[in-house]
Amino acid sequence: MLKIGERIRQCRRDRGLSQGDIEQRTGLLRCYLSRVENGHTVPSLQTLAKIARALEIPLAHFFSDNENGKAALPQLSEHDMIFLQQLYSYTSAMKDKEREQLLAMVKRMATEPASN
Repeated sequence: MLKIGERIRQCRRDRGLSQGDIEQRTGLLRCYLSRVENGHTVPSLQTLAKIARALEIPLAHFFSDNENGKAALPQLSEHDMIFLQQLYSYTSAMKDKEREQLLAMVKRMATEPASN
């Protein structure tokens, strides 16, 4: 599987777009886009969504092994989507350290047997 930065560069070039074109479409600085494409910076999911819209591709394309961007992600139910949207609304304001702590707690809860 390609790294996200490599996938972005590949998609951008396949569409005949420059980093400047993506800068204009997203408002992200060209130097930032260069750092992402070269693997020096990992974009947030929100930033990656902006780039996907600018490239006119589904966000899932960055996370799959095939060209249509559908194979690697599971189908989510409406209930799951609502849950993830609620989770995002709360976690988007968190600092990275707080997100790491939350993820660690969720992992523990998922792997430890439930106590009655």
